[in-house]
Parts: sequence; C-alpha cells; structure tokens
Amino acid sequence: MRPGGQPNMQQIMKQAQKMQQQVAQAQAELAAAELTGTAGGGLVTVTVTGLGEYKSVKIDPKAVDPEDVETLEDLVLAAIHNAAEAQRELTEEKMGPATGGLSLPGF
Repeated sequence: MRPGGQPNMQQIMKQAQKMQQQVAQAQAELAAAELTGTAGGGLVTVTVTGLGEYKSVKIDPKAVDPEDVETLEDLVLAAIHNAAEAQRELTEEKMGPATGGLSLPGF
C-alpha cells in the first residue's frame, strides 16, 4: 500500500483479476443450474437455467379445461414468475460474493 493508505496499481489489478475469476466461476455455476417454478400444486411446472433461459413448460392434463382457459393461463404465468424468482435468488447468491455486493446489470 502506498503512503496515505492508497493501494498501488498492482494490488488493484490483482483484485480485479480475482473478481473476474469469481464472476466467471459464478456464471458457469449459473449456466449449469436448473431451477423449477410451479403453480396449482404442481399442475404447471416451468424450468429455467440460472442464466434465465427457459427450458421447459409442463402442464398436467388435469389443468386443461377448454371451458376455463384463463385459469390455465394464470397458472402458467404464476409458474414462470416462480421460476424467475428462484433464478433471481440464485443469481444474487452466486454473484454477490464475486462482485463484492455491486449490482451488475444482466447478472
């Protein structure tokens, strides 16, 4: 550290490289993770990766009522929101330590 308590450029670069490695590791973990959101007691299930890519939507045939399409639509939307919330929480968990609490858009 330099006089006056200021870090030198070499220390700053080491910290930046360490943060970059941590972010890359967190991104790899997020890419490998699959999270599930459900609604209607499991009648609708949505799977999303930790990076926010939706992989599948499963609908139990019991949820399909031609006379009540609106309920099915609501269940699908609720499952999507549930999966998105799980993905957001995992992203915060994995990226928080890597970014030192900084909020990085897109992560």
